[in-house]
Amino acid sequence: MKKIGILTSGGDCGGLNAVIKGAAFMALSKGIEMYIIPNGYAGLYNLIDNEKLVLLDQARLDQFSGNFAGSEAGHSRVKIKAISNPEKYNRIKEGMKKFELDGLVVSGGDDSGSVMVDLNSNGIHCIHAPKTMDLDLQTYSVGGDSTINRIAQFVQDLKTTGRTHNRILVTEVFGRYAGHTAFRSGIAAEADCILIPEIPVDWDVVYEHIVGRFTRRIRQSDVSAGTYTIVVAEGMKNADGTDIIDESAGVDAFGHQKLAGAGKYVCQEMKKRLKADPDMPIFMKETGMFVEGIYEIPEIREIHPGHLVRSGNTSAYDVNFGYEAGAAAVILLSEGKSGVTISKVKGRKIEYIESTKAIEQRFVDLDQVALYESIGVCFGRHVAAYEPILREVDGVYDRIY
Repeated sequence: MKKIGILTSGGDCGGLNAVIKGAAFMALSKGIEMYIIPNGYAGLYNLIDNEKLVLLDQARLDQFSGNFAGSEAGHSRVKIKAISNPEKYNRIKEGMKKFELDGLVVSGGDDSGSVMVDLNSNGIHCIHAPKTMDLDLQTYSVGGDSTINRIAQFVQDLKTTGRTHNRILVTEVFGRYAGHTAFRSGIAAEADCILIPEIPVDWDVVYEHIVGRFTRRIRQSDVSAGTYTIVVAEGMKNADGTDIIDESAGVDAFGHQKLAGAGKYVCQEMKKRLKADPDMPIFMKETGMFVEGIYEIPEIREIHPGHLVRSGNTSAYDVNFGYEAGAAAVILLSEGKSGVTISKVKGRKIEYIESTKAIEQRFVDLDQVALYESIGVCFGRHVAAYEPILREVDGVYDRIY
């Protein structure tokens, strides 16, 4: 290995620049040249048409920070296998030959990882540095911790406006069909209710929890003030298992339905129940809020932090993991490995797994959910019993995610 290309793909998030810098610094230490392939897999496909590539030497690495989210390499959502050109793989190989690239470091999630597996099976040497803020790979993925921290901060901050207006606030976040980010950020923000795709929602259970907790807070407040917070993952499902989607949103480059409307749907279901509840006008009058024809039920509002959760600064955890994953990817390439995903760097041990296994979707552990249900958090179902298993361990530390 004398020259390596690095690309980032899929959705942007925290930690990607740390992956790039970790890989580039390790390449420099080994006397390997590392080049940015801009614009993800689209850039790789069009590499043959490029006049030059950016070399990540020390001077260029000083121009951007590993602490910033986003990616200096740029992104695109392109499925190479779906390109109609029958010579697509040869075109990519010719582009790499043009710049004398011996292998690739690819940082991406499950879709990007599937493309990397496809490239590897077609004779293109690749190592996968896992990236997805959804945390739904079998390994920890750079971007997860940064996103969870940002969502948690937004949800916590929103409580000031929620309490000021006595509102029920519903925050919808990314995550597709795995609820890791909604779950972890909701717990960190002390959300009252967390709705995730793994648990189809019983709306009557949610409403009962809202009424009990929200009305108690306002009644017990000496200024009749209170709020109730819900964090919902975009891939939330109804009690019958059906998805909440906006048919007009279409599909993405990988054929996935673009999820939309979960937060709005929650608001609609709760408003229907608030209006139909005969005790609600009594509560509103008791607490001095009732105004006929104007303010007869509590307000419920939907919030979309959207791309704010994947922008800004990277958490310290993700900077560390990003540097480790990037550096390890270069080491594995230099050792002749290909088609694998970095799992962990622990001292001198670099752990990796086959990428076909790494990109299998991982869901929230419902036993973990039961712990939080036992201490009062609502997950849109009747509380499941938490039955602990006590086990003494040898003190070996492992990552929480």
